Amino acid sequence: MSDLPRKAVTRTAKLAALPLGMAGRATWGLGKRIGGYSAELVGNEMQQRTAEQLFKVLGELKGGAMKFGQALSVFESALPEEVAGPYRAALTKLQEAAPPMPVATVHAVLAERMGEDWRELFEEFEDRPSAAASIGQVHRGVWHDGRPVAVKVQYPGAGEALVSDLNQLGRFARLLGPLVPGLDVKPLISELRDRVTEELDYGLEAQAQQAYAEEFAGDPDVRVPEVVYQCDQVLVTEWLTGVPLSEVIRDGSQAERDRAGQLLARFLFSGTARTGLLHADPHPGNFRLLTDDAPDGPPEEWRLGVMDFGTVDRLPEGLPPTIGTTLRMTLDGDAASVYELLCEEGFVKPTVELDPEAVMDYLLPIIEPAQMEEFTFSRGWMREQATRIADPRSPAYQLGKRLNLPPSYLLIHRVTLSTIGVLCQLGAQVRMRDEMEEWVPGFLPEEDADPDLDGMDGLEDGAEMTETPA
Repeated sequence: MSDLPRKAVTRTAKLAALPLGMAGRATWGLGKRIGGYSAELVGNEMQQRTAEQLFKVLGELKGGAMKFGQALSVFESALPEEVAGPYRAALTKLQEAAPPMPVATVHAVLAERMGEDWRELFEEFEDRPSAAASIGQVHRGVWHDGRPVAVKVQYPGAGEALVSDLNQLGRFARLLGPLVPGLDVKPLISELRDRVTEELDYGLEAQAQQAYAEEFAGDPDVRVPEVVYQCDQVLVTEWLTGVPLSEVIRDGSQAERDRAGQLLARFLFSGTARTGLLHADPHPGNFRLLTDDAPDGPPEEWRLGVMDFGTVDRLPEGLPPTIGTTLRMTLDGDAASVYELLCEEGFVKPTVELDPEAVMDYLLPIIEPAQMEEFTFSRGWMREQATRIADPRSPAYQLGKRLNLPPSYLLIHRVTLSTIGVLCQLGAQVRMRDEMEEWVPGFLPEEDADPDLDGMDGLEDGAEMTETPA
């Protein structure tokens, strides 16, 4: 039924070719060095050639290969411009599209999961997919009650492809690491692999999306499409019409970039506070800038549309107050208290002793966006931070190696970094501090905090999803 299991040997061969190609380029690079070329020039050229091969392969495959590529793509801002420029288009393409599965396969899945009379549920159904991603593709349709809908159909064999690809990528994670300075690829692959079951469960996704849709119903800034229907391997939701965030990154005006960036930051922090769920897949393919509400109005009147809730973190109490408290104390210059709190939370292991002032020097540049009223995110700033943390000669690199990231903070950390990566791709001016003051527990002293911003529980696991009335 699907190309995923049938072409398993081809998939394995393509992924296996990546480390072989890297080894070949290392030999080529050594020859260049012997020929008198500078280490920096050779390093950049090798990095560019490796990245071109990597994203070409990931772009041709679905499953875990594409999921990894999408997760990696948001960190493109950290790459040197001379390296990132030539393959940026191929990399960002991973955020919007993948090769579609045959129409006959789509119809077979719908018949098996929704019943042989599945067409009666639709007034219209477009066979050609409007979008395709790592484990499923989306078709546009009109539900029997007249609502425009998005129909997400899971690829048969997607689970096996996810696990196989991520296992294989994990075997040579060390070779992929240098592609993005400052990013540890191995835990990223491990985390994607650990969440395979959730990613494949459209029931869990429907619960999370409906919780967000109900909470943000009528919101002036964010819209989440409601779930219309869900069954095994099929998810039907309301259709969102808008400008993909990838297009705003590529062609948007500064006003559009700023609006998208502000709303993205607002959604990152407010979503968890309001629903008890963290949307954990913030690559540009999952967002739209909605212009329908004010087609002739300025971007300041547009909303952010949010899709794909297949990966969420359940945080019923909202973001841990430690995050906001640590940020506030760092901004206040209270090195001793910051260090004490990091030790209590496990960011500094009991066997490690660090200089509190050095820890402060490590943190301050990273939280610069929260220090000022409005901050301009840029690829240059992202590269500067990545280089500072990734350069073995840097004190920040040495200190960073001795810090620990507790498991409960792993996904929060990646989502925050990924969102910052997208903000840098946008080049947006964002009032980040405003969003933190309003939505991040602990950022404001208790006497100044809003008492109504306690975390809210999302939908309980196990709730049965049925068709949602118009």
